Amino acid sequence: MQITVAQRLQQTEEYYFSKKLREIEELNRAGKQIINLGIGSPDLPPHPEVISELCKNAEESTTHAYQSYKGSPVLRQAIADWYYRYYQVQLDANSEVLPLMGSKEGIMHICMTYLQAGDKVLIPNPGYPTYASAARLSEATAITYNLSAENDWLPDLDELEDQGLEGVKMMWINYPHMPTGAAATDEFFEKIVAFGKKHNILICHDNPYSFILNDKPLSIMSVPGALDVAIELNSLSKSSNMAGWRVGMLVANKERVDEVLRFKSNMDSGMFLPVQLAAAKALSLDESWYENLNNIYRKRREKVFQIMNMLQCDYQKDQIGLFVWAKVPDKYKDGYELTDKVLYDANVFITPGGIFGDAGSAYIRISLCATEQRFEEAIARIQQIEDQL
Repeated sequence: MQITVAQRLQQTEEYYFSKKLREIEELNRAGKQIINLGIGSPDLPPHPEVISELCKNAEESTTHAYQSYKGSPVLRQAIADWYYRYYQVQLDANSEVLPLMGSKEGIMHICMTYLQAGDKVLIPNPGYPTYASAARLSEATAITYNLSAENDWLPDLDELEDQGLEGVKMMWINYPHMPTGAAATDEFFEKIVAFGKKHNILICHDNPYSFILNDKPLSIMSVPGALDVAIELNSLSKSSNMAGWRVGMLVANKERVDEVLRFKSNMDSGMFLPVQLAAAKALSLDESWYENLNNIYRKRREKVFQIMNMLQCDYQKDQIGLFVWAKVPDKYKDGYELTDKVLYDANVFITPGGIFGDAGSAYIRISLCATEQRFEEAIARIQQIEDQL
């Protein structure tokens, strides 16, 4: 019996990390004990009050039913308050906020809501691979725009206009940028909002890293008129150490929220209420939570800088977010060659930049999601092969 997968899936490969983690499992079964410095899954727990809130509400007999497709009013208000407190953005909690089961879900929801065959969507290169795969699954045409260190990893909007924008309906941006750690500015957000309005392009900003090693969290929604042309995704995965809880959010004007909800309501029945109430608690934490978290990441980043120096890579010390991005020495064909050498010779897994697009092929990325002790172990292993690098 032969059943073929749908055509929309035939050009969509399994996620790189899904495949690589299986290989690492095989290496571990062979006794290699691989140190994984590749994936940005926070290893630290949420604030104790967040866990307490979850447990307290999970014990209640009234919290286990299906939930509203629009999310708990408590969580929606907490999101609106958080946006006002940290981004100086005023949102209507009832109509301009939509809780999500993680912002990755939101990427698919947005693409499936607005894109179809014949539409074009601009995707950053390098950039998060899910943007391209979600576009393909929606049967739209993904058009990459190249980012470069020379332009501070920001899109060249003049160049995009010169290339032509006929048929482009949507553009994905992501700052602080993953994987490069580049920051945006208020001026850039003003330009991209004007760009979207001029060309009738929906600007979709994915913003999960704005609190990690960043002195000034920014939202595109702080630009006057941004609600008319933009959607922003945000997440508690990185900033609140809640990756496995799957809590994200979409903020946009009422029309956009209602449109996305038409798709989302056919996909799920809302998050477990105790998770939503715990997420509201996480969003209510004061700045000391982020300060303490970033103190830990700063110490870890110094260890990663040490590894990058051993690998003879070039990098910027002012990059922000949950990773360190670095250019490999010219003697290597690409980042894959160096990362494979480190994996098979030193039993340390780091990420090749090429998985984020060919504009990242000369780079590698190391996650900050490991203890200082684990980084020390990685340093010791790489030192053993340093003369071969």
